[in-house]
Amino acid sequence: MQLSDSLKSFIRDVPGFPKPGIVFKDITPLLEEPQVVKEVVRALAYPYRGKPVDAIAAIEARGFLFGFLLASELSVPFIPIRKLGKLPYKKITEKYVLEYDEAAVEMHEDAVKKGWHVVIHDDLLATGGTANAAGQLVQRLGGTVAGFSFIIHLQFLDGARLLKKNYNCGPHYLISY
Repeated sequence: MQLSDSLKSFIRDVPGFPKPGIVFKDITPLLEEPQVVKEVVRALAYPYRGKPVDAIAAIEARGFLFGFLLASELSVPFIPIRKLGKLPYKKITEKYVLEYDEAAVEMHEDAVKKGWHVVIHDDLLATGGTANAAGQLVQRLGGTVAGFSFIIHLQFLDGARLLKKNYNCGPHYLISY
């Protein structure tokens, strides 16, 4: 059985969360399977091995779970991208609209060195709004978006198109719905 086939068995659907009409894809059952977690990290890292990647930037909160492991697997620094008001040091902010709300993400102003190639990771690609905002943060600090990494892609929300349009790279994901 391929990883993408078995992976879906560890994703739980939660209807009506965080708002009515949304079906939340919950990855927490996956975290109970250490061997599968290792396979997921290897699969997320695969397209970036041997490529110029200077850091992994991951989006709070579920993106941190695998983003940090991905950075460790590739032996590069980890950069947290946090929700508004959560970072203690000088930061830059990017506002965006997502499929069910408005939000903003922040990054420390010294997190990305000029010229760095940064892969942005999150657990799920929906409309692409959050990942696009993260990419804007990287670029504002002088970095280049080297790729987008996701466990899950919701094809019907077409976030991949937004990322391909705004960056010179498409998203890499392990499973799609």
